[in-house]
Amino acid sequence: MSQDLSAMAPNPVKIFDTTFRDAHQSLFSTRMLTEDMLPIAEEMDKVGFWAMEVWGGATFDTMHRFLGEDPWERPRTLKKYIKNTPFSMLLRGQNLVGYRNYPDDVAEAFVDRAAENGIDIFRTFDALNDFRNFDTVVKMIKKKNKHFQGCICYSLTERRLGGPVFNLEYFINKSKQIQDMGADSLCIKDMAGLMAPYDIYDLITALKKEINIPIQLHTHYTSGMASMTYLKAVEAGIDILDTALAPFAMRASQPAIEPLVVTLMGTPRDTGLDLDQLLKLDDYLETIFPKYRDFLGWAKHSVIDTAVLAHQIPGGMISNLVTQLKQSNALHRIDEVYQELPITRRELGTPPLVTPTSQIVGVQAVFNALFGKYKFISNEVKDLVYGLYGETPTPISPEIQEIVLKKYPRGDKPITCRPADVLEPELDKVKETLGDLADDIDDVLIGAIYPQTGTEFLKFRKGREAKTNFNKFKTLEEIKKEDELCEKALKGLLVEKEEKNG
Repeated sequence: MSQDLSAMAPNPVKIFDTTFRDAHQSLFSTRMLTEDMLPIAEEMDKVGFWAMEVWGGATFDTMHRFLGEDPWERPRTLKKYIKNTPFSMLLRGQNLVGYRNYPDDVAEAFVDRAAENGIDIFRTFDALNDFRNFDTVVKMIKKKNKHFQGCICYSLTERRLGGPVFNLEYFINKSKQIQDMGADSLCIKDMAGLMAPYDIYDLITALKKEINIPIQLHTHYTSGMASMTYLKAVEAGIDILDTALAPFAMRASQPAIEPLVVTLMGTPRDTGLDLDQLLKLDDYLETIFPKYRDFLGWAKHSVIDTAVLAHQIPGGMISNLVTQLKQSNALHRIDEVYQELPITRRELGTPPLVTPTSQIVGVQAVFNALFGKYKFISNEVKDLVYGLYGETPTPISPEIQEIVLKKYPRGDKPITCRPADVLEPELDKVKETLGDLADDIDDVLIGAIYPQTGTEFLKFRKGREAKTNFNKFKTLEEIKKEDELCEKALKGLLVEKEEKNG
């Protein structure tokens, strides 16, 4: 169950930095501006990270929808300052950076342009762990001579690793499939912070005997187990770990790099990173943190969400559930939704709860709790049951399948082929629809992946439509003045209380 680090041969742990992507996505709803990355970009390049995650996930959506930035511009701009550290992106397989499976022509063009715009490592996952949804994007990643990192979404049905679905055998078999696809590395992706330390020790130990490509671990600090899990993974021989710089770490983000550097210092797994350089970067991030603090969730005082140890719902999914219930004036019924959610998940084939399946299952669970079982059915649930997202880990309930696919336009019999095989090409149609709004293929892809908001952004950029929903950020001077006023008011209240108490 454990291994003495001192007995190991020198084998430095490589560090994958998430500060410019998943860290601020997890803490601040992906609102970090490119302009706030540039002041430390060159210093980040000096650290010696194995790679930096700078793009993908929700960035493509948030940048054009809320920040008024061209999503393609970020990797191009950062490449001017970060010349030595490889850039990684999170790619949702055939979902790309959207919320549905896109046709092959869109998928091929997207990967081609991502590679040309500066992405070196494509961290590729599928919400159902159906690797048929890797086929098209992996061929293009290989064609562009880029690094294909295959991901397995880590999910559970029990409190710990095991049970009839997500057990050791499941993850070993999936890892072998990814290696057989020609992956350059493997990532175990834990989106909810569910990894328990001894489970991961057993899993990494087993995988090291079965596959020979580097293994990377990705988790979130949400449950409070992440640092312990990383240490056990190090003992088991993990190759690469995901961390963030301390100001953007912890909570729903990744573990902080700084304590890990000191913990492993002087051991065979020493990262070799310079703590003083990291602390210098921390100082800068502390100065811009207040700019984004309004996006930081303060639902609980605790830095960790101990409830996730029981309900196993990712933090982002919880926030979506809360928003939906608030809109229905039904937040008081959230406990009913929590009870319904595992039932709905099981009926819909036990998908891992990660984008987009977390939203699909979550919305349907809310409908079921508020209005009755499958009285209302989202279009995405119909697509899921039909097979447009892929094969679910367990069979979908035949009874639910019949209810959901009744009068479904594509038919009442689910497909068993690769989902994209039934999708018609879209790029030419999108290009024609956009007309002169699109200056190049990058613009066409913005409109293809996000038809409504993408088109609105392109109109805004051409000066044909005003955008009023872009986030407005206070200046640091304005924030400082607000804090000074709050501090002054608080001191006044304390003085007043002391005077009353004599």
